[in-house]
Amino acid sequence: MNAQKRRAIFERLAAAMPNPTTELNYTTDFELLLAVVLSAQATDKRVNKATAHLFQIANTPAAMVALGLEGLKGYIKTIGLFNSKAAHILLLCQQLLDKHGGQVPNTRADLEALAGVGRKTANVILNTAFGQHTIAVDTHIFRVANRTRIAPGKTVLAVEQNLEKRVLKRHKKNAHHLLILHGRYTCTARKPRCPTCIIADLCEYPAKTAES
Repeated sequence: MNAQKRRAIFERLAAAMPNPTTELNYTTDFELLLAVVLSAQATDKRVNKATAHLFQIANTPAAMVALGLEGLKGYIKTIGLFNSKAAHILLLCQQLLDKHGGQVPNTRADLEALAGVGRKTANVILNTAFGQHTIAVDTHIFRVANRTRIAPGKTVLAVEQNLEKRVLKRHKKNAHHLLILHGRYTCTARKPRCPTCIIADLCEYPAKTAES
């Protein structure tokens, strides 16, 4: 895909979604961090349902630690992998208290040193909480980048690096959210909605779905 076509794709997506953001519900950086950790292999809708109750009881590292392992599990048991996530979250909260004064750090190294936080989660926090121009590649972005040929790659890291190189600076802050939302609601996994897609004429996917 050439640069002109790629630029046009992001211009259209940005025009259609002028204020894209995460669909996870949160009010603080800490709540966002926990919600993102919980969202691994789980839907935002399910995470939001659980955190709506959890954050009323515990929305600081200290309060989360005080809740304890079994107490935390009780709030997140509807989310996949809740046992390991609960253990990671409590360790993460203790790390925040011990090393960062209870605050969420704003560097990749510090974030990735936290329990349960990998590169993708760190990228989400750096972008959404701190406004950095990072692109967190999840399954939606991986699919859209490869299917449209915006930034193809065989691995998540390869796609991230290709997007970093190819997305114009003015779109980098929102590229993560634009691509996720496009993948979640239009460029879906099983049956992409190509007939109503606003970038269908620019997309290089060879197996576009037809009008039904």
